[in-house]
Amino acid sequence: MSTLLQFEQFYLTVKRNRWYWLFSIFCRVSLAFAFIVAGMVKIVGERFASGLSVVHPMGAYLEALHHTGYYYTFIGVAQVIAAILLLIPRTVALGALLYFSIIFNIWVLSYAVRFEGSFVTSPLMVLANIFLLVWNYDRLRFILPIKQFSAIGIFEKPKKYSTKFPWKFFMGVFLTVVLTIAFAEFGYEVMPRNSLSDCQKQFKGTANEKSGFEFCECIHVNGNSLDDCLEEFERAKTKMDSATSAE
Repeated sequence: MSTLLQFEQFYLTVKRNRWYWLFSIFCRVSLAFAFIVAGMVKIVGERFASGLSVVHPMGAYLEALHHTGYYYTFIGVAQVIAAILLLIPRTVALGALLYFSIIFNIWVLSYAVRFEGSFVTSPLMVLANIFLLVWNYDRLRFILPIKQFSAIGIFEKPKKYSTKFPWKFFMGVFLTVVLTIAFAEFGYEVMPRNSLSDCQKQFKGTANEKSGFEFCECIHVNGNSLDDCLEEFERAKTKMDSATSAE
């Protein structure tokens, strides 16, 4: 039995399970809600995350994006369209494709500037989007480099859903959420946070308090780039470690 055939048989089993179906509905609604809110902010012309300082790495990016004129509005319209397409059963596959191109970019951006506002939500949204893409494999498979197709019906609905609870899948979902939160909390030694006070809290009472405070001032007071501030932090920490060793 070919790998593709095995996958498609497993896929049909999943599609016939009511719990997977309910999870797909949850993903569609939650993803759509997130983009409608974020998109409308851009359409009405408000700056996204307006409370974030313009000297913050993400704040500087959002401030510049806010001043790109109709391109800023265009992003908002694209987000709302993707959300609406997700909510309509016949267009959910198209919506998932459009949504993925946007949310993947947001995820990479969030990790690049270590923005805690979407440090947890963006990767989880990407994973939920991927689930929807796989869920709609029966529609999307025709754009994949597959030469032979099985007899999976494109719009065929199961006559009867299985109610067996997929414990392994949902335990995997729960573990993924926990690991994502754990990485956001402990994945990086240094985070710029959203304000000077929040940034300084992560260093209070630690061996790197002085160099950490300087890092926070570098970001939130001086408005330097994240890379420059991280390099300065590493130099200060190394210098302090060398002085401690010499003593």
